[in-house]
Amino acid sequence: MVDLLIDAKKTTEETVSFIRNTVKKAGFNKVVIGLSGGVDSAASCTLAVKALGVENVLGVILPYGDFYKEAVSDAGILAKELNLPSKNLITVDIKPLVENYLHSNPDMDKLRTGNFIVRTRMMIIYDLAKKYKALVLGTENKTEFLLGYFTRFGDEASDIEPIRELYKTQVWQLARYLEVPSNIIEKKPTAGMWLGQTDEGELGFSYKDADRILFLHIDKKLSEKEIIEKGFKVEIVKKVINRVRENEFKHKLPYTQRKY
Repeated sequence: MVDLLIDAKKTTEETVSFIRNTVKKAGFNKVVIGLSGGVDSAASCTLAVKALGVENVLGVILPYGDFYKEAVSDAGILAKELNLPSKNLITVDIKPLVENYLHSNPDMDKLRTGNFIVRTRMMIIYDLAKKYKALVLGTENKTEFLLGYFTRFGDEASDIEPIRELYKTQVWQLARYLEVPSNIIEKKPTAGMWLGQTDEGELGFSYKDADRILFLHIDKKLSEKEIIEKGFKVEIVKKVINRVRENEFKHKLPYTQRKY
């Protein structure tokens, strides 16, 4: 059995301290965070409020027209639960920005379009960070990071990553401790790249399986064969480990020519 249980109280205290100290050391007082209506951004935002106070956290909601109404609603519910001041909650419809480019590039497939949407959100968040003299608070978890399940220079772009050391199933544990609204915790995770897209549907395996396999392979250094011998399905183990290998290059960018 693979035990990924965390001490949520200790994790909260350590992460709150990390956010507070890192922001202060960098010479800032505020953070900007994209609120997707998902559990990662909800947990990260809650931790930031604990670390910096509601007046120093700016939440940005970036819908695409009328799509993702549920996500926009959930992000609003979270902001209300955290008592974020209305002036600290910014909503920008990215549809006009995106569609202007799509019209001039009609050959774009679903994945290219999704990546473009994600990068558009990143540009707006960074512009607002500049406007409000704030750091960008990321929302990436360890599972996404190891699998390379992110858009380069898109949703992984940030100045500080408070939950990157937590696997997805651990983020869910932390979110429950932080009393994140249950509908946010229980909803199917999505990167919001296109209508109906879900993380697990796109990946082809569950976060529960991925986390246990990644923990054994990355943290415990077990081989693919050793993990399979523990009773995991061969095809799932291969999918997870192959994805790690295929996306390893993302952690080495940009490539440079060493001359020293």
